[in-house]
Amino acid sequence: MSSRNTVEEPGRRTAVYRQADVVVLGGGPTGIAAAAAAARAGLTTVLVERSGYLGGAGTGGGLSTFCGMYANVHGEHVQAVGGIATEILERVAAYDGLRPPHLSFADRIQAQAYDIPAYRFAADDLILDSGAELIFHAFGVGVLMDGDRIDALLIESKEGRMALSARFFIDASGDGDLAYWAGATLEHSDRHHLTYPSTMFRINHVDPEEAGAAWKTLPKMMDAAVVGGRPPFPRRGAIVRPQRDGIEWRANATQLRTSDGGAIDGTKLAELSLGEVQGRRQAQEVFSFIKKNHPGFEDAYIVDIGPDIGIRETRRLVGAYQLTLDDVLGCADFEDSIGLNGWPVEAHVDGNVEIRWHYGDNPRGYHQLPYRMLVAPSVPNLLVGGRCASMTSGGHSAARVAGPCFAMGQAAGTAAALAVADGVAAADVSVPRLQASLREQGAILELP
Repeated sequence: MSSRNTVEEPGRRTAVYRQADVVVLGGGPTGIAAAAAAARAGLTTVLVERSGYLGGAGTGGGLSTFCGMYANVHGEHVQAVGGIATEILERVAAYDGLRPPHLSFADRIQAQAYDIPAYRFAADDLILDSGAELIFHAFGVGVLMDGDRIDALLIESKEGRMALSARFFIDASGDGDLAYWAGATLEHSDRHHLTYPSTMFRINHVDPEEAGAAWKTLPKMMDAAVVGGRPPFPRRGAIVRPQRDGIEWRANATQLRTSDGGAIDGTKLAELSLGEVQGRRQAQEVFSFIKKNHPGFEDAYIVDIGPDIGIRETRRLVGAYQLTLDDVLGCADFEDSIGLNGWPVEAHVDGNVEIRWHYGDNPRGYHQLPYRMLVAPSVPNLLVGGRCASMTSGGHSAARVAGPCFAMGQAAGTAAALAVADGVAAADVSVPRLQASLREQGAILELP
């Protein structure tokens, strides 16, 4: 057989599967909030998700924690993201799937643990109650353009190739796929500057009384083992926390890398495949140490490993404004605020997790998110939200988490409704009208 680098595909006509006002690609927090907001505004809305469930890294990645929902404001822990995010919390709670918020990172910031099935139930209910249509098990694979506007999203499924035609599109893919295919300007750090991904796993049959505050003692135990001659762990420190019931704990303790030490790139097929296998091996390695050495885990076992590795960073939009590291640490305000984020910089660097807190001895503890970070200037009928929104790598390390992603999604869906109603580009949406609508929906754009 002769060697060849390309094959010739025949031309084709692609069936239009749906025509809608808005198509949202990606069913994580951003996509959930965007689709619900657009549908509630009266737009025919289609949400496309490659998996068979919603939630993104919070379900498929096995994350089981909402970060960025709360801010530490001068020492007081307050909810900083509202609207649809609050509704998600209420719906998860109705399925008895929430623990009280817990303190993380030297007890300085609150995070919210939840039961993954309850989140899946709640997200399904929210989207279907909003009137949006769900399309599961469909991969976005490209776009058709009409000048500088997106005309249709191309998807692939078991039924083959189809098109979703719409007036407006929202990229909630996490990897900036829609923006990339549409020719928007993007940044993509090299593997030695990407945020490292992880594989999450859950541990069952823990004795919570014996385990105690293992989230504080285990990292010290791991450091001592390495000092004593044990080979280094995949990364320094393990974030372990009990779930709703103390017998089950989640573990965030792996770090996935290529043979040259760089981060796995979530847009590369071979690296994703490598990362899946490597993540499972690392989970077993770290768990074996925990089981053998930490009280309370002697009879424990791994009950679940996230179905997908948790990719933190790939492509980022270069939009009308890029949220920066100084914006985060300096608690920046923006006239076009569409939400808040109180999460600190959480940089997953080579072999470690570095936390950087807001500047000052008694900081306000949150920054605003500008609408401009969602706007791709070269593509008038596209908004980009979530971890692929317009941020520098430093700003991204704080604003990529669930809380601000919910806020960005709700703003994107609401802005899409205004753009369609007024027949304007994303960049020309009336910010005061957008802000007024978001406030009416319970979104938090500022704190007292």
